[in-house]
Amino acid sequence: MSVEEEVFKIQKKMGKITTDDGTGQEQALDLLKALQALNINLEILTKTRIGMTVNELRKSSKDDEVIALAKTLIKSWKRFLAPPSAGSKESSKSSSKSSSSSSKDKEKSSSSSSSSKDKKDDKKSSSSSAAKDERKTTQTSFPASSGLNDAVRLKCREMLCNALKVGEIPEGCPEPEEMASELEDAIYNEFKNTDMKYKNRIRSRVANLRDPKNPTLRSNYMCGAITAQQLAKMTPEEMASDEMKKVREKFVKEAINDAQLATVQGTKTDLLKCGKCKKRNCTYNQLQTRSSDEPMTTFVMCNECGNRWKFC
Repeated sequence: MSVEEEVFKIQKKMGKITTDDGTGQEQALDLLKALQALNINLEILTKTRIGMTVNELRKSSKDDEVIALAKTLIKSWKRFLAPPSAGSKESSKSSSKSSSSSSKDKEKSSSSSSSSKDKKDDKKSSSSSAAKDERKTTQTSFPASSGLNDAVRLKCREMLCNALKVGEIPEGCPEPEEMASELEDAIYNEFKNTDMKYKNRIRSRVANLRDPKNPTLRSNYMCGAITAQQLAKMTPEEMASDEMKKVREKFVKEAINDAQLATVQGTKTDLLKCGKCKKRNCTYNQLQTRSSDEPMTTFVMCNECGNRWKFC
């Protein structure tokens, strides 16, 4: 029988030993002595995992002799995990040399990368400074009245100017900055402060001027057809696009028709009976809703419950 088979056999017997009640300690001691007599190498330890079994036996045993022998075996088997010999030291030295050379290469590459990063940082700083210069020029080029240092008014002028720049600017028209300043002045002269009413008026002008579906308002103001004073006081209905005005007119007409049908005094009668409250207190009107050769439509309203219906 090979050493590996004997180790497996001993391991199987160790697994059956019960040490909680104090029994089986003599057999455990004999098995440990048998293991001590065998020539066990690292390969057998790896395959059989006998070291784990012996360690479990040591933890669960109450016999001092069993515990001591188990510790001795485990300590002797740990020699297979001892540090490498001189040959391995030489290999470690060579590896350390290679690592030092690689570290030098890394230092060189890091220095080159740092130089490239410095160049990139220089480019970024130059581009950021250029962007700041551009912002300064745009701010200084924006026209403002003498002594105007109100941040709110300057911001509102900028918003109006951006709204006026949406779309194409007709030729021969003044600059958007100038027109934005005039409009802001007109709104400010109405309120004499920059409170919420002033801000809401600015927001409504900005929203209507930048509306892509309403280019007429923007072009009319830029070309002078609408003055700054007029645009500053126009209602949302007056600033709306032609399409929106038609929709609103349609809604207004429908509302007027419904109101007329509801409010025009009709003819009272007791000949008609309400289908809801079953009473004969009704008022009716007759309107020509179809072609002239068709009979008129009769609209009936119950004066008791307000129920409405029609019949031809």
